[in-house]
Amino acid sequence: MILHCSFEELTALDAAVERVLDAVDHGGVAAPPDVLPDLEALAPRLDGDITLETLDEQAGIERAIEFLLAEARDRTDTLILDEYAFAESAIQSYFEYAHLLTVLDRVRRIGHEMRSIIEVMIGRPPDRAAGRIPFED
Repeated sequence: MILHCSFEELTALDAAVERVLDAVDHGGVAAPPDVLPDLEALAPRLDGDITLETLDEQAGIERAIEFLLAEARDRTDTLILDEYAFAESAIQSYFEYAHLLTVLDRVRRIGHEMRSIIEVMIGRPPDRAAGRIPFED
């Protein structure tokens, strides 16, 4: 399956991933340990549409974007409260949040579609083994 992303969405994803991983690199606790591998796996893939070959890949990207969305929401709230609602940084943060929300919705829809197709193919809901089987479009 292919996750199509606009330039703006990729820019928002890249900025959010870079901000979180940069904070981790500088000793901050910016992401829980179980999400870090997902963020690190997502970072090099942000140069165009993202091919999701397995349900496990889709789930990892979904976890990463869910974390980034929560971080962006907190960041937006902080910028609005520290500055004001129409500060340029608050507005940019809002748009980043909106792009992440849009991409997360598509990732979730792709996951639902992948699970449905796997269930039809194997006759039951996918388990961990089925989540690692390469998925072809």
